[in-house]
Amino acid sequence: MNTIDCSHAILSRAKPALGSVSEKKKKNQTKISRLEEYLQQRDYLGALTLLEFQRSTGEIEEHGDLWLGYCSFHLGDYKKAMEVYKSLTAQPGCPAEVWVYLACVLFFLGLYKEAEDAASKAPMSPLQNRLLFHLAHKFNDEKKLMGFHQNLEDVIEDQLSLASIHYMRSHYQEAIDIYKRLLLQDRDFLALKVYVALCYYKLDYYDVSQEVLAAYLQKVPDSTIALNLKACNHFRLYNGKAAEAELKNLIDISSCSFEFAKELIRHNLVVFRGGEGALQVLPPLIDVIPEARLNLVIYYLRQDDVQEAYNLIQDLVPTTPQEYILKGVVNAALGQDIGSRENLKSAQQFFQLVGGSASECDTIPGRQCMASCFFLLRQFDDVLIYLNSVKGYFLNDDTFNFNYAQAKAALGNYKQAEEIFLVIQSEKIKNDYVYLSWLARCYIMNQKGQLAWELYLKMGTSSDSFSLLQLIANDCYKMGQFYYAAKAFDALEKLDPSSNYWEGKRGACVGIFQLILANKEPKETLKEVVPLLRNSGNPQVEYIIRILRKWAKDNRVLLS
Repeated sequence: MNTIDCSHAILSRAKPALGSVSEKKKKNQTKISRLEEYLQQRDYLGALTLLEFQRSTGEIEEHGDLWLGYCSFHLGDYKKAMEVYKSLTAQPGCPAEVWVYLACVLFFLGLYKEAEDAASKAPMSPLQNRLLFHLAHKFNDEKKLMGFHQNLEDVIEDQLSLASIHYMRSHYQEAIDIYKRLLLQDRDFLALKVYVALCYYKLDYYDVSQEVLAAYLQKVPDSTIALNLKACNHFRLYNGKAAEAELKNLIDISSCSFEFAKELIRHNLVVFRGGEGALQVLPPLIDVIPEARLNLVIYYLRQDDVQEAYNLIQDLVPTTPQEYILKGVVNAALGQDIGSRENLKSAQQFFQLVGGSASECDTIPGRQCMASCFFLLRQFDDVLIYLNSVKGYFLNDDTFNFNYAQAKAALGNYKQAEEIFLVIQSEKIKNDYVYLSWLARCYIMNQKGQLAWELYLKMGTSSDSFSLLQLIANDCYKMGQFYYAAKAFDALEKLDPSSNYWEGKRGACVGIFQLILANKEPKETLKEVVPLLRNSGNPQVEYIIRILRKWAKDNRVLLS
């Protein structure tokens, strides 16, 4: 969609006026007619083959090199087109407009400064203005952008250029309005349906995008771009396997004549396959396909390589909501990993910029961004307002449920939080300490201390298991679940005998005794309290045990 329509301005397809026609010229006219036939059918490969054959036989007609550049450009072979146009500009008497053709090729090669320099050597023309309009967008020069915008006319090429700028600035509805207006003027502009479908895809209306795209594919069933977009819609609506199935006619990459199409397919297959082959495919495409950098960042995040993700995105100046969101996610992840308030603040600001923007505030990603912003600010009432508004779209989404449950628990709604935590299927999340600690707290607050203790028993020895023990000990104590508080304090005391965990264990053991006296705990529990006390070397132990034994004897409870 970030295309500039150069085709109409390269050369008129009308044949030059000819004088008397010799046999040789008649022969050349036949060849020119064949060239025109190829061009009218948009068979640029056939046209290029003919032109190269003519060049090899020394019979290439007038303007042949211009047509070579033209065909190479339309085949996506921008390097070859650049070589042709550069060669032409070095020749005496080169038409001045060749500079703008060279500038267009340089633009598509990502050489924006060189493109601007070449365009400045070309005479003023609508094509030059469109190119400079796009370059101003690339350079984020709003003043120049508006200046070239004012020079646009109400003609198809200029309006298409304007629509593409709207698209790249995430003004998708404005782009749709232009495309629909042009379609009303001429129903034969079928390719515009692909652009409309692409805009709806960006607006997350995948089913609408499919409907619009179907009309185009009925007429052009082998369109690489349209089939790729259809596959992307299937990826969003269904899954990666469904998306890959839609690319079955394009999987044989060698059959694609467009180099960009080959790269796009390779890129999208990585996405459809959940990141498979990302490190081999995506790095060379970072400066070719804008999404390649973003998807490589996502791959690193999924591999828990947050620092590498940050290195890849830190210098990216975000211009689209997706880029702002990803920078927010990376900064949040890094901030939480290394305890950086600066990164967390940056993340909160990125999320707020997207969620608070007029174009995104009512979209699902926009509302998720506001939820993330308030999550980092620990304003969980506001988090739930936004998450509740979109939860219908994420019923089985583990990441959404993880955040949703945390917000519920943070506000004290432990019953619902426990239910949401337990529907999560991802083993990665279920093994995360944040998940385990929140679930343990929910269990305890819901009077299920035993389940919290079982979570600890399933963990290996680590700093996380030590932290979970502390949580269980303190929360169980607060909630009057003294038995599991005592067990947790006992385990903590064994791990760190020099600490004051004895005081917590002593209080928990006394608490158990009080519950027994109040008939809220079975008398038999006292059998387990005495061994816990004996694990401590504190002089108070024997005094407490004597009291417990006397009561047990009076109440006929056998202690070991």
